[in-house]
Amino acid sequence: MKVLVIEDNVELLKDIKNFLEEEGNICEIAPDYRSANDKIGYFPYDVLVVDIMLPDGNGLDIIRAVKEENIDVGIIIISAKNSLSDKIHGLEIGADDYLTKPFYLAEFNARIKALYRRKAYHGSREIHFNEIKIKPDSHEVFVNDHLMNLTKKEFDIIHFFVVNRHRLLTKEAIAEHLWGDDIEMADSYKFIYTHLANLRKKIAESGGNDYIQSIYSVGYKFTDRE
Repeated sequence: MKVLVIEDNVELLKDIKNFLEEEGNICEIAPDYRSANDKIGYFPYDVLVVDIMLPDGNGLDIIRAVKEENIDVGIIIISAKNSLSDKIHGLEIGADDYLTKPFYLAEFNARIKALYRRKAYHGSREIHFNEIKIKPDSHEVFVNDHLMNLTKKEFDIIHFFVVNRHRLLTKEAIAEHLWGDDIEMADSYKFIYTHLANLRKKIAESGGNDYIQSIYSVGYKFTDRE
């Protein structure tokens, strides 16, 4: 899961980022309105965590812009404002959940996971695609009921592919989803080819089909369609 946390409290931002990354997620941060808008404009995310009160703007305006542009992303508001009218307003303009500060990171994490399950795979704790079964919470992938031995990046790739099955995924989108801000330090996409080759080999060894279609000079599509 790739999360953008928009929050101006440096300590809270650090705590959330560390917690989500320890849970195996990619977490990017934006301490203000301007940097949040820039990141949302350039990169795709699974979930946005939005504080309402930002030093240079209002988080609700970010939510409105996301909805106006029809960006497919889950949104959870975190705010010290606890009035019923604030919660209703936030949900009415497009947020999926509202969490009042202070909160326990464990509860925050549970809400993030639940939101992602609703958005990505309709509330189920498992994702199924033909002979492939993925259990995101435990980071397990089964092919023909055989548990595969995957590295973290291999798991992230097949999970990203299956959630976005039948869609064209550019090399840039794959790399950015897997590495987040760190992708700026890479000078090529050769690492994608290496991970895909290893993943294809392991799927074949488990008796699975190769659904990874290469789209010349653009990217890949994970599909069983012609």
